[in-house]
Amino acid sequence: MAAAATVSALLDEAPTSRFHRRAVVVSGVGFFTDAYDLFVISTVATLVAAKWHLSTLQTSWVLGSAILAAFFGAIIFGRIADILGRKRVYTIVAAIMILGALGSALAPSFIWLVVARFVLGLGIGGDYPVSAVLMSEYSNRHDRGKLVGLVFSMQALGLIVGPVVAIVLLASGIGNDATWRLLLGLGALPAAGVIYLRSKMPESPRFSARVLGATDRALADANSFSGGVVSADRPAADAPNKMTLRAFLTNKTMLRLVLATAGSWFLFDYAYYGNTLSMPQILKDVSPSASLIVKLAWTLGIFVVFAVPGYALAVWKMDRIGHRRLQQLSFAILAVTFIVLGAVPQLTSSVGPFLPVFGLSYFFVEFGPNTTTFVLPSEVFPVSMRTTGHGLAAGIGKLGAFAGVFLVPTLQNHLGLRGMLIVAGLFAVGGFALTALLPEPARRSLEEVSGEELAIADTLEGLENAPALVGSGSARETD
Repeated sequence: MAAAATVSALLDEAPTSRFHRRAVVVSGVGFFTDAYDLFVISTVATLVAAKWHLSTLQTSWVLGSAILAAFFGAIIFGRIADILGRKRVYTIVAAIMILGALGSALAPSFIWLVVARFVLGLGIGGDYPVSAVLMSEYSNRHDRGKLVGLVFSMQALGLIVGPVVAIVLLASGIGNDATWRLLLGLGALPAAGVIYLRSKMPESPRFSARVLGATDRALADANSFSGGVVSADRPAADAPNKMTLRAFLTNKTMLRLVLATAGSWFLFDYAYYGNTLSMPQILKDVSPSASLIVKLAWTLGIFVVFAVPGYALAVWKMDRIGHRRLQQLSFAILAVTFIVLGAVPQLTSSVGPFLPVFGLSYFFVEFGPNTTTFVLPSEVFPVSMRTTGHGLAAGIGKLGAFAGVFLVPTLQNHLGLRGMLIVAGLFAVGGFALTALLPEPARRSLEEVSGEELAIADTLEGLENAPALVGSGSARETD
């Protein structure tokens, strides 16, 4: 009964409401933009490389500059959101995405395009920790995986819209220059459509209560989106949590969580972004005579038939299966799929056998680590370091993606398509092993998962100061 008197405990039992569904859409635009951009940039790079006579290295920078920037954006804005609050950063990163997309569309030269896409990447990277953590902290404990997963599953829409727009523009006859500029410029529309709505979203009640100590404000915000369920008497104060950055970086438990979340995300993004951004080259090896539009159609088919159902099933079943368990299961299947593709020559010798097996890997990418690597870091860190921890995980993940953009084509040139796929399989094995270091957060309160629940209990028993909780699965430490 005592734990139910805090704002955090009340939120854990509050029903999912219309507010949560709106928050999914408002938060999800960043991931629509990320997926849309992930797909169209491979087409754009093909067109501008021919127009500007770019070298292979220059083309890789067109592909990878936004991803490299996402590394910095996730870490920088993740830290800022733990200091200034989630809401402020939430709006800022949307504005940066708009600026970067429009700047990319207007690029008169290679350098301009790379710089503008770097700006876009800063916004996309910053959106990862803020959108994930806000949705996680808004949610109840029963539906948290589903709601945070729904935010990320907006990628599915971007993966479909991207190739559809590219096919329509290429087939329209408007010319390659207008095509690539429109492809990039349209990426500004999602963020522009919700920037006002983001400015009106409430601050995370958990952050307000536990970091700012503003219990009344936290209760009012929670009450505003819970349909009045989080109400009644003034709740007991949540145990304060203001872990310092130095304490975070020297706490063995925190370092283990960073290693597990960031390491598994790095290994996954290497294979996922490397394979996706190299899709035209991969399909060229399988079917050298296919046109760009035909390869776009094949890619669209993979996304519609395999990727989208994977997202949907992950959202539907994640909380029941378990977030960590699902990530491990899917990493294991991905490892087998990639290694089989690399080991059996007949599977990569023609489109017929290759597309369904490669497509199966995309199903388990979405029904697993592409979704769960986003969800898990929003749950395992303490509230005062939650966006910092998620930002580190997301940023290092994007560093893996950046490495994949440069290394996957190189490996394909030196080892062939089959050798490159075997390397991806070995990375999946590593992701499976690192995931074992994480706790299982499904259907548990954020405070229980992070170890903060012990501090809440101490506060409610009337203790003046919660004890330091170091090295025992806890998320708090005192200097």
